[in-house]
Amino acid sequence: MKNLAIVSVFMTLLLSIGSLQAFGQKDKYLLQQELDNLIRADLLPEYRTNQIIEQVSSYDRTGKNDDGFEGTHSFVRKEGEHLVIADLKGPGVVNRIWTPTPNDDTLAFYFDGEKRARLRIRFSDLFSGTVFPFLKGISGNEIGGFYTYMPIPYEKSLKIVFEGKKMLFHQIQYRQLPKTDVTSWTGNFSENEKEKIQEVSSIYEKPAPTIDRFTKGRSSEIRLTEKQIILEPGNEETIFDIQQGGRVVGIEIDGGTAFEGLQKDILLSARWDEEGTEAIYAPLADFFGYAYGKKAMRSLLLGTREELNYSYLPMPFDNSAEIKLIYKKRSKTTQSPISVKVKIYHSAIARVPELEGKFYAVWHREVPDKGKYYEFLKLNGKGHYVGTIHWAQGLRAGMTLFFEGDDKTIVDGEQRLHGTGSEDYYNGGWYALLDRWDRGISLPIHGSLAYSLPMARTGGYRLFMSDKMPFEEQINHVIEHGPEGNEFPVDYTSVAMFYGAQPLENKVAPTDELREVYVPTIHEYFPQLMEITLGGGAEVKQDRGLQIFSDGHHTVQVALNDIPEGTYKLSVSYQMKEKGGEFAIWQRQKKISDWKSTRAAVESKVEKEQIGLINITNQTNSITLHVREEGGEKSVFELDRIHLERIDNQ
Repeated sequence: MKNLAIVSVFMTLLLSIGSLQAFGQKDKYLLQQELDNLIRADLLPEYRTNQIIEQVSSYDRTGKNDDGFEGTHSFVRKEGEHLVIADLKGPGVVNRIWTPTPNDDTLAFYFDGEKRARLRIRFSDLFSGTVFPFLKGISGNEIGGFYTYMPIPYEKSLKIVFEGKKMLFHQIQYRQLPKTDVTSWTGNFSENEKEKIQEVSSIYEKPAPTIDRFTKGRSSEIRLTEKQIILEPGNEETIFDIQQGGRVVGIEIDGGTAFEGLQKDILLSARWDEEGTEAIYAPLADFFGYAYGKKAMRSLLLGTREELNYSYLPMPFDNSAEIKLIYKKRSKTTQSPISVKVKIYHSAIARVPELEGKFYAVWHREVPDKGKYYEFLKLNGKGHYVGTIHWAQGLRAGMTLFFEGDDKTIVDGEQRLHGTGSEDYYNGGWYALLDRWDRGISLPIHGSLAYSLPMARTGGYRLFMSDKMPFEEQINHVIEHGPEGNEFPVDYTSVAMFYGAQPLENKVAPTDELREVYVPTIHEYFPQLMEITLGGGAEVKQDRGLQIFSDGHHTVQVALNDIPEGTYKLSVSYQMKEKGGEFAIWQRQKKISDWKSTRAAVESKVEKEQIGLINITNQTNSITLHVREEGGEKSVFELDRIHLERIDNQ
């Protein structure tokens, strides 16, 4: 053991000397190293001293919600008929470009004051995955957003020009570099650079989150500590304890389905170097990205796969580390013991304080006051921000308008980033639209955790790899709730992850109430995301309204998914029209309403007309709309919304 300790100290010294030399010289910017930031988790703890992350975006400078709809704030200036959307001073590198509204107009990239663009590309081809080096994985689209993480370096300056008439939503995130030897983009790549681009593309296109992928650099030479425990309510169990410097490289916890459900009573706790406040103190389900009681997140570094909860975020420490599972006991509730298998992958290579921060995860849940931003992280000190997991539960039924809120980041007293909407922050776009932000979708470093209009909830996650946000003295990373003025009532929960030079000073204690998933009792179904089944040759148009046309008698079944079982008051909103038909509502073979006419000389909307009571179970979670012609001619019934209010005891 003594020889092994000597070898570990020697390895730490060699790695530290090499890193300090590279860190101190900063004499050559290498594209391969920049690309490594996307796939090498071992680099995440390293500080970025004297580097500044900033963002150009189309956010509404007046504080309203025109973040790109009209294009008013989507350019810096006009040059002839073209729009300059970014004008950056070097040296620097663009790390991320995002939009939900690409088109086939050209983007021209002018480097170092040159009159001729070195890079000209169709805006849509930045994200198509078909044009080198903007390959699939590095670039792509899902959940309504189009993104590329292909680094674009510039020595003196970079001007990005949109050669079209109107630019809509966009975010361009870039990093100012210290005075280094930066070679601006040429479009010519060495064989080594091409191989690295292909490697990143392959990993991101088909991510396989396993520990083997991340045992490099100071995360090498790993050892394995395994434990199998029975966790009893009210007890805590230490799953890792070491009294020497090193780092946790990976955590794998298999508890079967025990961590699912509406009560998040198992906490994950971690403490480095006997600090007064835990570095991690959060419901385990939240830390691993569960969504409202179910497994959800499957990112490259953090999430769940099958029964396994995994984290491959490196966690370096100086002298000691302790990780626990804590089973919080509830009064007047029966809780069962839980069988858990744990694997901790760790290395004896200690933290290099001059180069690296310690890992911290700040859990927070709050219903923010009207007019007040929700804080992901507000902190004094040095470090860099690397990840957000975020759950958003509306407190009134209806459209998820809280997700119109912009993110905003103030670093060292200056606003550095301002976003264009909550789903945009997670590289998504267009919530409540089919095949956009309409469900949980996991990608390597971002995704949607869930989306449900009937439950008025959603959530997202984002890992900041190449675009991690450094701060020297202070960071205030916040997000709005609602389109304007932080007015929408919402229940926000988050885990904010960063590497820091100083311990946390306090934590939010997850009380019984805060550990419980909120379940609304009032629900609304919107036509654009209704799951419908047509019967009897029914003809429909489904968008903001569900129009059912009939020249006889037709039926359309509407699924009432997502909501809990129970007895509900059913109401509907619909349009009265000149050629309106008659409708009746059934649940399976049970008639809920009599026939009602929707014919009127003047078009108007009927709001929340009460229909009757229905019982929702896994077998009866639907209603059927019966529509028939009126007046001997083809007629239409236009449904605006379905409203349910639960009335049984819960």
